[in-house]
Amino acid sequence: MIQQWIDAGETQTQEFKSSFDKACIETLVAFANAKGGHVLVGVTDQGTVQGTTLGKESLNEWLVQIKSATSPSIIPELEAFSVNGKTLVVISVAEFPVKPVSTKGRYYKRVSNTNQALNANEISDLYMQSLQISWDAYPAHNAHLQDLSMVKVDQFVQQVNAGGRFALGTTDSLTAVQKLNYISQGQPTWAAMLLFAKEPLRHNIHIGRFKTPSLIIDDRQITDTLFEAVDQAMRFIVSYVPVAFEITGAVHRKERFAYPLAALREALLNAVVHRDYKDGSDIQVKIFDNSISIFSSGTFYGGLTVAEVQVDNYRSSLRNKLVAEAFYLTTGIEKYGSGFIRIRKALQDYPEVHFDIAEKFGGVMATFTKSKSQDEGVSGGVSGGVSGGVSGGVKNTEDLSRLIATKPGMNTAALIVQSGVTQRTIERWLKQLKDQGKIEFRGAPKTGGYFPL
Repeated sequence: MIQQWIDAGETQTQEFKSSFDKACIETLVAFANAKGGHVLVGVTDQGTVQGTTLGKESLNEWLVQIKSATSPSIIPELEAFSVNGKTLVVISVAEFPVKPVSTKGRYYKRVSNTNQALNANEISDLYMQSLQISWDAYPAHNAHLQDLSMVKVDQFVQQVNAGGRFALGTTDSLTAVQKLNYISQGQPTWAAMLLFAKEPLRHNIHIGRFKTPSLIIDDRQITDTLFEAVDQAMRFIVSYVPVAFEITGAVHRKERFAYPLAALREALLNAVVHRDYKDGSDIQVKIFDNSISIFSSGTFYGGLTVAEVQVDNYRSSLRNKLVAEAFYLTTGIEKYGSGFIRIRKALQDYPEVHFDIAEKFGGVMATFTKSKSQDEGVSGGVSGGVSGGVSGGVKNTEDLSRLIATKPGMNTAALIVQSGVTQRTIERWLKQLKDQGKIEFRGAPKTGGYFPL
């Protein structure tokens, strides 16, 4: 067994040390803050067994040093082995239940086969993760119930009841959200402020339409509570997604967007739900002629790796449990940890679109890139957010309902331009569709839009 370990080399859970020293203790701390592991003392970095010299009390002395140099104290297992006449020691430590563990006031984590120092946010995340709580469950500093918009709270409760995933009943809205832990100790939690605040916290979504990396032809900064911010951002993104019209022989043309909209929305939801809100950086969306990238601050949470999210059985950990639960209960997301699976599923009908996910710049970057051949026969998008629409394609309420279903979130002005129909006619048709229960208006009067029911 020992020889097999040596042959495997240094890994996420194994490291070689020529001798026992403080670097050895740092490695044990990194293992304790991750998935556990073992250090082979007496083996060089290249995997050569050079052995180590042990006195009568050496192992006990090493154990005392490890206990006294770590906080909380870790107590590993130490065992000596003889390999080719040379002595080596295996020091094994399990994942520690209450994290993070430190040595001499410094914290480390194991990444691949190296130890990396933890920053302040990572230390906080590890602590809350070990207690099975999240940052957004804490009462927001200096926030009061009067800071919440009761209109948004009421809408949320109605959507939860309509979604069928949790029954809040007919209790008043504040009692209902308190039942879901969005109010703690009589104060709104950070999740409540992100979701329902009258004055939204300044966690922006910054979107740009780029012709080149240095030439921006359109720009939008969205500052709103999370449900509204997602809808506004998605409308802006869709307005710049080229669309082709396929003639199938049926009465109506079939639209095919250059990217699967379901995949774009999942990537945007992942950025909003899982970003690190303790970091003041904006979510950044960059739309180029042949690619769309979405960046959010905060690397993957809970030890999740890029390699793990690229398969369909990865284990998800939630940085913002209450925010994720809000989108789940309102059916915004299907289930925890399924976002990348749903993206890959949506891309199955788009072989010309490549999806990449990476950790960089202290966050997660999701990028969709389409081949240039896809541009042939595509209409070039919707310039300026509303122009270049479906001129003459809307002749009645049925056509208008179909347009809203295809491009949800457009307001009256956008629908007028998209359809080529007069304002008076559009307003009359919108009223008929609302009376028939086919559409509804969501959001603020100036920034909201129409959505299918």
